[in-house]
Amino acid sequence: MPPSSLADRRTFEAGFAHIKANDPVMRPILERRGLLEFAPRGELFESLVESILSQQLAGAAADAIITKVRAIYPRRRLSAKSLAATPPSRLRRAGVSPQKVSYLKDLSSRVAKRRLVLESLREAPDETVIERLDEVRGVGPWTAQMVLIFTLGRPDVLPVDDDGIKASAQRVYGLKALPGKAALEAIGAKWRPYRTVGSLYLWHAKDAGGPG
Repeated sequence: MPPSSLADRRTFEAGFAHIKANDPVMRPILERRGLLEFAPRGELFESLVESILSQQLAGAAADAIITKVRAIYPRRRLSAKSLAATPPSRLRRAGVSPQKVSYLKDLSSRVAKRRLVLESLREAPDETVIERLDEVRGVGPWTAQMVLIFTLGRPDVLPVDDDGIKASAQRVYGLKALPGKAALEAIGAKWRPYRTVGSLYLWHAKDAGGPG
């Protein structure tokens, strides 16, 4: 049986109801925001490329580089074969740092040579997805978790290293300092098996500003 996905609206609704019932701190935020519109999207290779390009960059800067890189290719489509064949100098002219060029080359080579079969990850457990992607240079747990959430729609992912999650959790739960991994996992324990849904509401509360 394939893993459950937030692509099924009923799964999101079940998570919404579960968190409302089990986390009194989050309950008023969920009631105020209502059901978020969320649909996982994207192709796995392209999502990984965009995640690598976005690392340590603000949204507008990341979007600009992604746009320039996509412009290199016909129909703006990113593929492992075409990226593997692209001279590093051309990626550098698109604004990609030397370090990220090496990451993209490692990823595209693995996929093009089928040392990494991305489509096989669609039905793999979350832990397996993270382990396989962690083998790629420059793809750590955070990047793998972003793919799990936004491309595969996995319902029980808690990105404990995400700065936005930390900042929002500090404000929403009235913490004196940014929470570490253990503190976030304790908060997320109330949301299982729908930690992705809770994470999405924390991101939304941070972006919206105000009391959550």
